[in-house]
Amino acid sequence: MNKLLIKNATIINEGKRSSKDIYIEGEYIKEIKSNIDTDENIETINAKGFLVIPGMIDDQVHFREPGLTHKGNIRTESQAAIAGGVTSYIEMPNTIPNTTSIEEFNKKIQTASNNSFSNFSFMFGGTNENIDEIKKIDKSEVAGIKLFLGSSTGKMLIDNLQSIENIFNSTSLPISAHCEDEQTIKDNTEYFKDLYNNDIPMEIHPKIRSEKACYKSSEFAVTLAKKTGARLNVFHISTAKELNLFDNKVQIKDKNITAEVCAHHLWFTDKDYEKLGSRIKWNPAIKTQTDKDALWKAINDDTIDIIASDHAPHTEEEKNNDYLSCPSGGPMVQHTILSLLQNCEKYGVSIEKIVEKISHNPSIIFEINKRGFLREGYYADIVIIDTNTPTLVTKDSLLYKCGWSPFEGVKFNNSINKTIINGRIAYADSKINSVPWGKKLSFKR
Repeated sequence: MNKLLIKNATIINEGKRSSKDIYIEGEYIKEIKSNIDTDENIETINAKGFLVIPGMIDDQVHFREPGLTHKGNIRTESQAAIAGGVTSYIEMPNTIPNTTSIEEFNKKIQTASNNSFSNFSFMFGGTNENIDEIKKIDKSEVAGIKLFLGSSTGKMLIDNLQSIENIFNSTSLPISAHCEDEQTIKDNTEYFKDLYNNDIPMEIHPKIRSEKACYKSSEFAVTLAKKTGARLNVFHISTAKELNLFDNKVQIKDKNITAEVCAHHLWFTDKDYEKLGSRIKWNPAIKTQTDKDALWKAINDDTIDIIASDHAPHTEEEKNNDYLSCPSGGPMVQHTILSLLQNCEKYGVSIEKIVEKISHNPSIIFEINKRGFLREGYYADIVIIDTNTPTLVTKDSLLYKCGWSPFEGVKFNNSINKTIINGRIAYADSKINSVPWGKKLSFKR
């Protein structure tokens, strides 16, 4: 049986900071206490001076397999994930073919079982026509339902209002929604096509994918969730106005409607389009400094419940197209945690709060079994952070198949020293272990 001892750790877990040792047997945390001594000849990590946190559960990634594997695949992107301290992920259904049937869902599980370096699960996509498939879902197997209420990569727009309401009425699984109003986007696009003769500057993106588009769709989804009693998680909130739709007076375990923010909306603003252009073209769009400030505040006051990456790679060739042909999205999983640690103190947000949003709350909202916390009896999914060694992002350091990052040239103050998954060291000192031993997530339903 694999055995591992982490000594002298500064643990950040469940809102507290403490100095303790962690003893791991097999896949699980066996013991956490102030001083653990053992006579056995077991592998020991001296974590003195490091921070130790539960691994990130990233509830929104696009690893592009099947059908879009020229951009990325489960093997390459999960390697980047563990290098970034992401020990579990939930992948999206807008692959080719879309994950909108039990058959395609099971194919993804099989692919990940053979290739994933991180623990994994998948969203099941909702469409205008697949309500019968949704009713067949085994709730213990599926993370949740994903609805694209605004179009994005993969052509999974659901725009039939009755179909949307039927899904809200038909499942007790969490429904995660991409909220942007399609008609508003179409109207804005036509306006700026006329204005610029189709040669639209990249900095117009937040005016096309506008605050109005985001708010109108998020308001619709929240109103429908209240009407039907469905569980709703609104993905990638990007505007201050949308925050008014969410309640921070209810404990996370009792919330029926939750909100997520992504790392890029917490780092970039619309002023960065001039320098980075299509590299920060996401849906929803990067918005203003005012919006960014409000999102950080909402993390602190618990209006925002989850922080994710929305990792969504495209090739550099694709991103170099003009505005109308350039796909939205970018690679993020390798640097999400580091970007959050870089800025959280500036906004008065503690690392304890960051851990709550990236690890604890995803586990609670999606009812993930024995992950997201450092607890005895839980899976040993652990990240060790070196606060004294900076990370310079270079092309050579990237593990993404697409080979680029919007963070190239950025120097983060911290580094991921080790990532432990299911009790075994999967990443250490900038090197990936050669064996993919990610496990399928299970759910307490």
